[in-house]
Amino acid sequence: MNKVHFELVSPESLLVSEEVDMVVVPGTEGDFGVLVGHAPVMTSVRPGVLEIHNENTNTKRLFVSGGVCEVTSERCTVLAEESIDVEELDRVNLEERLQNAREDIEDSKNESERHRAEVSVQLFEEMLRAAN
Repeated sequence: MNKVHFELVSPESLLVSEEVDMVVVPGTEGDFGVLVGHAPVMTSVRPGVLEIHNENTNTKRLFVSGGVCEVTSERCTVLAEESIDVEELDRVNLEERLQNAREDIEDSKNESERHRAEVSVQLFEEMLRAAN
């Protein structure tokens, strides 16, 4: 089976660079799988779980907080704002952070503060879903 070259890049470093069977990306229009020969596309990435599939190993699941994905027929590159291994997500900590973000919505003094708090609530809700 042909492989697609996958790279996951954060602002700090190159996190993953390997040949894989398939990558499932949480796009803003819905999750999509990338195999070798995929049509070229560039899209936004929403907060969610990115899956890296290889036939001989377990699927690797990473939570990405958003970013951009570029796909060519041989390559898939995700520029992620943040990436965390799903197994490292701490439910108790996330629930506390979600509650704090909800309180921040109530305590916001202007639309900008309210918007930041609402974005945080959405992010922590997605992280909690991924932690299941």
